[in-house]
Amino acid sequence: QVKLVESGGDLVQPGGSLRLSCAASATVVRFHDMNWHRQAPGKQRELVATITASGATNYGDSVKGRFTISRDTTQDTVDLQMNSLRPEDTAVYYCEARDPMKRWNYWGQGTQVTVSS
Repeated sequence: QVKLVESGGDLVQPGGSLRLSCAASATVVRFHDMNWHRQAPGKQRELVATITASGATNYGDSVKGRFTISRDTTQDTVDLQMNSLRPEDTAVYYCEARDPMKRWNYWGQGTQVTVSS
C-alpha cells in the first residue's frame, strides 16, 4: 500500500511564500502523475498543479505564475512552491498519485495552508 505524506502547511501573511512537500512510501513519483489539489471550507476540491510521469507540468488558472510544482524521483517527493500567497489560497492541500492510465490513485491526508494577516 502506497502512503503519501504532505508537510509544510502553515499560517502565512498575504504576499508570503510556502513550500509544500509530498513524500511517498514507495517508488511512485516517476511512474505516476502527481497532483496537488486543495479544498477550502464549503468549496469543491480544486486541482492546483500536476506533474506527469513524463515530467510535464500544468497549473490551475488561479495559481499560474505563482505556484511551481517539482519532483525528485530519487527521493520520491513532489513539492509545491507557493509564492505571492493570497487569502483565497487558504485551504487544505492534498497530494495525489494517479496511474497515468487512471486505473488507481492514492491520496495523502492533507496539510493546512492559511493565508491571513
